[in-house]
Amino acid sequence: MAAARKLKSSAPASAAGRLDRMLGAHLAVGPGLVKAADRAASVGAMGLQIFTGNPTGWARRAELPKELPEFRARMKEHGFGPLAVHAAYLANLAGPRPEIREKSIALLQYELRVAPEYGASFVNVHIGSHLGTGVEAGVKRVAEAVDQILDGVPKASSDALLVLENSAGGGNGIGESLEELIAIHEAMAKRRVDMSRVGYCLDSAHLWGAGVAMSDIDQLDRVVNEFDRRIGLEKLVMIHYNDSKAAHGSKLDRHQHIGGGEVGARGLAALISHPKLAHAAYYLETPGMEEGWDRLNVDRTIQLAQGNLKLKPLPAESPGVPKPAKRVAKAVAKVASKKPVKRTSAAKKASATSPRRAGTAKPQRGSRRQP
Repeated sequence: MAAARKLKSSAPASAAGRLDRMLGAHLAVGPGLVKAADRAASVGAMGLQIFTGNPTGWARRAELPKELPEFRARMKEHGFGPLAVHAAYLANLAGPRPEIREKSIALLQYELRVAPEYGASFVNVHIGSHLGTGVEAGVKRVAEAVDQILDGVPKASSDALLVLENSAGGGNGIGESLEELIAIHEAMAKRRVDMSRVGYCLDSAHLWGAGVAMSDIDQLDRVVNEFDRRIGLEKLVMIHYNDSKAAHGSKLDRHQHIGGGEVGARGLAALISHPKLAHAAYYLETPGMEEGWDRLNVDRTIQLAQGNLKLKPLPAESPGVPKPAKRVAKAVAKVASKKPVKRTSAAKKASATSPRRAGTAKPQRGSRRQP
């Protein structure tokens, strides 16, 4: 029996004993790349995933950001793990439409070309949908597309891996099951694609939607072991670490905060602490990161990794948005809801002719004090 391969832990020095693997976060770069890196560090993340352009559009930057040298330096300064670039959601490597296929290939070639400028190790993409033409046809198109993408970007000009992500299965998505990922892997090998330039990403919310119950440790082990046997765990370079709002096996992709969804603490704890997955780079893709949920999700992930399954309930409001002073707000609302007291002519006359000694009478609630 061959000796088991030992894969190096992805944990950077910044993990400082908190976690035995790299935990990054997908953050918006609208405020600036350097600010995104600093924010990731401030919330306890150990790495970063970004979009290089509009995630829902085809157009990419005509010129690269001027702050890229400073950004790369800041990533190194923070001691971060690998940077991942997520391709735009429009890309579809499995579809039959020629114009979308051409745009998808061009988009991913662009991302691979600019990846070294960002210092990115991974270009991650959703595999796409066969759009009703069948899994077999979709798998074939994926292999052909990957071949074209890599052929158009020489290895010498980009050392970033093209990383294919599993699907939840909705809308005829390819890569829903491990069997489909294996079929894609074998189809690429058959075309003699340079497999040293290809990796895979498993998204926990997608696994859940596709029917993998991660809280069943035996079931999770079967997925990991079969991936290792048929593809090789060294090819599993990324994990998108998300809870899910969707029901198990629903084929829906609905990300949720850690421990606040249907996957739950037990399943997510099993994934973040799986002994055979410490080499993979984990990235949070939970919602509302810019509203303060980033720190909360990092903290909750580390708690799960350390064996604490009793997470506190999620706050009702975004952690980054200060809560209003409820007592004051309630009092103001109550006073505002009171109707003014109607005063008779006699009362007005009495008020005008009967002076009140200061401090001897407290006005009743709801009445208006006279000058």
